[in-house]
Amino acid sequence: MGSHGMLATRAVQTEMPVMVQIQELVRGVKNSMSLAQVFGGVVHWQPPTEALHKVKELLWEPAISKYGADEGVPELREALTEKLRKENKLFKSSVMVTAGANQAFVNLVLTLCDAGDCVVMFAPYYFNAYMSFQMTGVTNILVGPGDPKTLHPDADWLEKTLAETKPVPKLVTVVNPGNPSGTYIPDPLLKRIADVCKKAGCWLVVDNTYEYFMYDDLKHTCVEGDHIVNIFSFSKAYGMMGWRVGYIAYPTDVEGFTAQLLKVQDNIPICASIFSQYLALYSLEMGPEWVTERVKSLVKNREILTEALSPLGQDAVKGGEGAIYLWAKLPEAYVNDFDVVRWLAHRHGVVAIPGSACGCSGSLRISFGGLVEDDCRVAAERLRKGLEELIRDGMVQ
Repeated sequence: MGSHGMLATRAVQTEMPVMVQIQELVRGVKNSMSLAQVFGGVVHWQPPTEALHKVKELLWEPAISKYGADEGVPELREALTEKLRKENKLFKSSVMVTAGANQAFVNLVLTLCDAGDCVVMFAPYYFNAYMSFQMTGVTNILVGPGDPKTLHPDADWLEKTLAETKPVPKLVTVVNPGNPSGTYIPDPLLKRIADVCKKAGCWLVVDNTYEYFMYDDLKHTCVEGDHIVNIFSFSKAYGMMGWRVGYIAYPTDVEGFTAQLLKVQDNIPICASIFSQYLALYSLEMGPEWVTERVKSLVKNREILTEALSPLGQDAVKGGEGAIYLWAKLPEAYVNDFDVVRWLAHRHGVVAIPGSACGCSGSLRISFGGLVEDDCRVAAERLRKGLEELIRDGMVQ
């Protein structure tokens, strides 16, 4: 029996999280600066000061240390329902609070998919969503192309694939704005994807984690329907990465959805941290303006890093319309992007995410969310020097 013989095949065959690999890489490099965001996509701000002070008062409340309702603290769910109606124009959606958006996605895969089902993603895809399918036995993953110029999901390909694949794929998922691409799916395209899924009879799951992270006067929109589920998160917007609060907005009118979702929820977290949920509630009271004001601070970072990536050529850099990411294509010779990531870390002290982790070899994901402007300038200078050397001399040791 091999070393993996007694371990679950689905776990062994699930890809190792790229963030774990990057964390190990960073531990071996002194004074590195991360444009990968070592523990996932992060922002440089903390939760609202007022909310932190307010939640501190609850520390000794007995209810904080007890289990709460599986679907979430009632006051938070009520506030989220109002937020969904007012900001997202979702009027027929019920809410479940989860321990972050990743857990929300796993809940949905376990609720909507059986092992062996076919599902659809678009490259470059969010690596944790891909792993969620793998580890739940949903190994028939069709990866669709993004438009070469925009990285937007190819709706023509989707329509053809859903029509020709038997049995019909159970679920299609997109992130909007995108992780890792930083691209925004325009409203007409999102609606078309939703219509294509409805016609084919499959679910559409949209991850809206970066809903507030929009630039250049672009506006985020959502779609709603009996076949659509939306995921949201407090992690990035309110700087609550470590507090682990996300939520699912799922169709109220679909019979049995709540009951099946509750089964999954009760067996994973039971409920999201009660303390964290109250911080989410108090943060929500600050309003979306609190978030959008901080997102403005990222515009300069985006500009600084776009310039740092310029040695790759004008058409090599995409994204940055939304979220906190730029997507960069490496020269053709560097298909093994993980080698480039290691080299940049060890030789130039700057860390990025390899595109191969997102289904697109020969690329880099660069995050402009986790550093304040001065630190971003230092990291950008290291990145620029590294890329200039890479193009001029190759990976000099």
